[in-house]
Amino acid sequence: MKTLLRTLAASAILFTGVSAAYAENPMVGGAAMFADKNIVENAVNSADHTTLVAAVKAAGLVETLSGPGPFTVFAPTNEAFAALPDGTVDTLLKPENKDQLTKVLTCHVVGAKAMSGAIAKMVADDGGAHMVKTVGGCMLKVTTDGDKVMIEDETGGVAQVTIADVEQSNGVIHVIDKVLLPKS
Repeated sequence: MKTLLRTLAASAILFTGVSAAYAENPMVGGAAMFADKNIVENAVNSADHTTLVAAVKAAGLVETLSGPGPFTVFAPTNEAFAALPDGTVDTLLKPENKDQLTKVLTCHVVGAKAMSGAIAKMVADDGGAHMVKTVGGCMLKVTTDGDKVMIEDETGGVAQVTIADVEQSNGVIHVIDKVLLPKS
């Protein structure tokens, strides 16, 4: 009986810990984000990332971003894509522009898992700005403004992380408010 009670107590503690881990992951686009699902599995459920998901599919990056990683993805919202000049998204989604679309998307992906605390520490350790190379070859300048993480792309555009540390089974997503662009 004591063994059964200890087992039940241990199971309850374990279950509570698992539930707490899910509760700590922020909601994104009205959907729960689960740490045991990969980047693509979670992103498809976010109402705020339908354009990003369509772009990832059009670029043929679903398999890559479903892979083992680890990846840090700076995920622009639908509003961020909508802020691009008229026609930009439609043009990028055309099959003949797949290479350009892939370049833009891979400039949002870093080949490591970097939580916001680690990013802030790198910025502080580097005197206020930390350069990050993306899997697409872009160089991003990461800074902080108080407790906000800011990312400057190669064109001088600056995105702010609006939702940080969305853990994934293959990395982490940080939601951003601007599309990061490579230099021409």
